[in-house]
Amino acid sequence: MTVISDWSADKAQDFGGEVLTFQHELHNRPMFDDDGLTDLLDRYPRDRLGVFTMGDDPVDWRTWRRGTAGAVPGRDLLAMAREGRIWLNLRAVNDHLPDYAALADEVFADKQTHVPGLHTFKRDLGVLISSPNAQVFYHLDVPLVSLWQIRGVKTVWAWPAAAPFVGAEALEAVVLRETAEQMAFDPAWDAGAVRTELTPGRMVTWPQNGPHRIENGPMLNVSLSMEFMTPPALMRANILYANGLLRRRLGLDPTFPPVFSPAGLAKAALARAAKLVNLAAPNDRVLPVTFNLETEVPGKAVRRAA
Repeated sequence: MTVISDWSADKAQDFGGEVLTFQHELHNRPMFDDDGLTDLLDRYPRDRLGVFTMGDDPVDWRTWRRGTAGAVPGRDLLAMAREGRIWLNLRAVNDHLPDYAALADEVFADKQTHVPGLHTFKRDLGVLISSPNAQVFYHLDVPLVSLWQIRGVKTVWAWPAAAPFVGAEALEAVVLRETAEQMAFDPAWDAGAVRTELTPGRMVTWPQNGPHRIENGPMLNVSLSMEFMTPPALMRANILYANGLLRRRLGLDPTFPPVFSPAGLAKAALARAAKLVNLAAPNDRVLPVTFNLETEVPGKAVRRAA
């Protein structure tokens, strides 16, 4: 079965280099109905479950707070997501549950079949279950990302990984893990974004490191976030890492060479060596836990499903 139904030669050529949308059929699968999601929440390792809440202002990313789900059953977690203001992030489900590992294999096989020369690794299939009107603030990711809408409607704004939307030093800081992926946002930048409305059965992907932000519609949302690397993407990340070290350690203003050029290969080697001896001082970027869904549901008084 083909997961994506509207591959074309142009989309295959531009995959990973442009903001692209696709049609898919994953939203029709029973694993994403209420019973399937309840089962997923009960089986997924509870200590790996990301639980977050946030404010309404897209500029105020510091309202992003981390919580814990305790021993709340899956069905109640789903009800809390439907009625409160939370964002449940199940990272790397494919590393923990065989049915999701099979789904990841199916999706990436489809991509590699249709994109000539594509080789993916470091695959992370995450499931996002989030409340009506919840948002993810302006941020960027180190890997390549595709976002698959399963239930509900959300709007995605995506920008190129370039000034004024993100500068070289800010991008290097994320790769070096000096800062979180979230960063300052100017609402005027929305005019320069590619805006995509995701409905069930649509997927969007954007170039590596492209800043983006997300707002849910007024209903429960379920999405799949699929992160992955390719050889050029890994080279790019290592060059950014090396540039960050050269800027911070030696006061240089490094350029970004073609990824597989001699200079690019040299910078990638520098990054690998630096990681081995821990030249960078990474920030663990772990937010403190500020709420527990056993006693508090942000945006909604505690009410358990029957």
